[in-house]
Amino acid sequence: MTINQHIEEFHGLPVTDFRTAEAEGKPLPAAAATAWRIGLDYDEEREFGEVWAKFLETVALEQVTALVLGPWFSEEPEPLAEVLPAVLAAAGRLPALKALFIGDITSEECEVSWIQMAEITPVFEAFPLLEELVVRGADGDYDGNNPLSLKPVKHERLKALRFEAGGLPGSVVRAVAACDFPALEKLELWLGVDSYGGDWTMEDLAPFLSGANLPSLTHLGLQNAEAQDRIAAQVAQAPVVPRLTGLALSMGALTDEGAAALLEGQPLTHLKSLDLHHHYLTEGMQKRLRDALPGVDLDLSDAEDPSDNWRYVAVSE
Repeated sequence: MTINQHIEEFHGLPVTDFRTAEAEGKPLPAAAATAWRIGLDYDEEREFGEVWAKFLETVALEQVTALVLGPWFSEEPEPLAEVLPAVLAAAGRLPALKALFIGDITSEECEVSWIQMAEITPVFEAFPLLEELVVRGADGDYDGNNPLSLKPVKHERLKALRFEAGGLPGSVVRAVAACDFPALEKLELWLGVDSYGGDWTMEDLAPFLSGANLPSLTHLGLQNAEAQDRIAAQVAQAPVVPRLTGLALSMGALTDEGAAALLEGQPLTHLKSLDLHHHYLTEGMQKRLRDALPGVDLDLSDAEDPSDNWRYVAVSE
């Protein structure tokens, strides 16, 4: 997963950029055959609302199953709160929508820590059949108001949820833990760093590690953290782990200390995948992991220098 380029696939479908396809004048793909990306280019003359309205007029909305929202601004970052109401107002015209990606914005278009978000509770309420939601960014407006926020909510259908941030607010982490998601199978949190708003605590992660309120969870990602070693140590004893098929502790500052805790803790051989990419592990520890987990799809790519005293997460600014 990278934030340096736009996604090309979402919810098992290829992504079609509506604005580009419209400009080319070629026949559009079938509405259900693609994930539709709606966004603006830099220095775009039209407002997001105009492009959104054109999309609503052009595509067979009743067949659309996946939407990707790109930049809703053309130059300087603007709050999601300015455009989200228009998207939610069309919910009744999108009865088949199962997947929504909010913020397919590259670092060239806007640093992830500058993406101005909003309260997203209404998204869950407007789309009761939603199965997958990805949200990138967590910042507030230029006055620091209206950052990413969420209130505890119940959603019967949601199966996959990912928050991507350079710093995920503790209030959001706690709200996710308090939500009622009986069908949720995959949860990934890019926790980030305190200097970019990631004021979560280890205690905030406890509900995910117990899994008590997530009966269907089979994949857990607690990623992109400076405290990745401490998270790994907690995961090594976590009650949720035996029922997981996928575990992601990637993108953070994982060192041999955290990896040793994983190896010394409960068995991980039942996992189908263990994602540790972007780490600070020595070659010796990487070999220990491979030897201990021969049947696991183990991702040890993007190795950083373990002797470097300045250790960074993959996504912060």
